[in-house]
Amino acid sequence: MLEIVYQDDYLIAINKPHGLLVHRSRIANDATEFALQMLRDQVDRFVSPVHRLDRKTGGLLLFAFEKEVEIAMHQQFQNGEVKKKYLAVLRGHAPDQLDIDYPLLKENGAMQEAFTSFVTLKRAELDIPFGKHQTSRYSLVEAEPTTGRMHQLRRHFAHIFYPIIGDRKHGCNKQNKFFKEQWEMTTMLLHASELAFIHPVTKQEIKLKCSVQSEFSRVNELMKW
Repeated sequence: MLEIVYQDDYLIAINKPHGLLVHRSRIANDATEFALQMLRDQVDRFVSPVHRLDRKTGGLLLFAFEKEVEIAMHQQFQNGEVKKKYLAVLRGHAPDQLDIDYPLLKENGAMQEAFTSFVTLKRAELDIPFGKHQTSRYSLVEAEPTTGRMHQLRRHFAHIFYPIIGDRKHGCNKQNKFFKEQWEMTTMLLHASELAFIHPVTKQEIKLKCSVQSEFSRVNELMKW
């Protein structure tokens, strides 16, 4: 059963679990469950996603019940009118705040502007040796991307050498292995925590928030956050 965070006559939002695909994909033939079909079955209505989350990212995922609303929300996302916030656990002690203005390469070879701001909420230093270091350092950050490029946050944090824990493609393999061996943790610690937008039908401002999933919460406890 999916956790429904918000629902009205036009829109519905869920707290997507980590590891769940939004919809069927040729690049993930191993998947048998998809958020789109699960939600359709759960509410017994047609729904269509108005944006995307990576398979390994948890958190707020918004759907529309009608095609006109879907198109209107797509336009808001494309125009950068939707405010998005994410929580992430990074390797190392990140700066207090930073703006990352770093273009990203598309699959077709074209460069796209990409901009992310983040603030560091908490830091932890565990008395567990890692590599040549006597302790292990981590940061909990809140990130706000103002563009929506593929894997933007994952690539931006890797670019500044504070990769997201659990990110196999862009992260630190040694840290990912460390988390698996130390705490049996393989979750990518990236969570879509907030969405804010103007409702395409009622024209009211909608602000959605959702709590982190259990594995993310477990890491918060391990870090004493």
